[in-house]
Amino acid sequence: MLLSCGDALIDFLPSRTADGREALTPAVGGSCLNIAIGSARLDVPTGFVGGISTDTFGRMIADHATASGVDLSRATRSDRQATLAFARVTGTETQYAFYDADTASRNWTYRRDAIALDGVTCLHTGSTTLVHDKGAAETLAFIEHARAKVTISLDPNCRPNLVKDKDAYRARMLAFCGKADIVKMSDVDFAYLFGDQAYAARAEALLSGGTSLVVITRGNDGASAWHRKAGAIEAASPVVNVIDTIGAGDSCQAALLAALHRLDRIARQRLRDISAAELTRALSFACKCAAFTCTRAGADPPRSRELPAETW
Repeated sequence: MLLSCGDALIDFLPSRTADGREALTPAVGGSCLNIAIGSARLDVPTGFVGGISTDTFGRMIADHATASGVDLSRATRSDRQATLAFARVTGTETQYAFYDADTASRNWTYRRDAIALDGVTCLHTGSTTLVHDKGAAETLAFIEHARAKVTISLDPNCRPNLVKDKDAYRARMLAFCGKADIVKMSDVDFAYLFGDQAYAARAEALLSGGTSLVVITRGNDGASAWHRKAGAIEAASPVVNVIDTIGAGDSCQAALLAALHRLDRIARQRLRDISAAELTRALSFACKCAAFTCTRAGADPPRSRELPAETW
């Protein structure tokens, strides 16, 4: 199974009342929870690791994840409040204001004896959990324990408005990349971390450091991937009627992991031996699922039954 470790929260999405006034609608979100939900909806056994509140919003989070088939037996429930994020859509990007002080997610602590890894093939992490010192340290401890047995997947999913020291944050992300088998980031994340450096040059640096697969998503322009054995791969993004892009990157990552699982290429050695044809198929599937997510509001990734047969 896949485990996703990190943030679970409530997004307040911009909407309109019946009489046209601006409003905010609560929806379950959090990058790492979105990825767990996305892969579970694609019929991959998936669990979530992280802090979830027992308050009203926490119950919304838990009910939504469970309804999507996510195993929450490894999550930590507490009476600390849920993290809240207020979203504002600007062009093709979504900006967030986070309320995350002393929350259940922020205070998650890794307990080695509480997280069984039997049957786990991949551990994913990233996003807001890695911004703060405590979250990063707890996640790193989990990765250090797990990486001898499982594939490590990372999506930095940078949140610049939460970062206090960009140089320290960039160094942290590089350290996490060095421990990951799969590194995926958006073009926006890449620019924040690496400026105008060429994608291929950074990908080659990561591959030489031990990473097996590097993926850069580019919105309407699809995605590019670099792999030690399969080489450079490109995948196009389908043209769709975009409602918003919230959760598209998470859907892409969830679908990529699900595709690698379907191809039996998720385990570390199997991933290292993936062919160009297999990687192209997986990346194309990921782009299609991300595009599908853009056709409806909020982080609402597709279920297998919703996708046309030719998607896979």
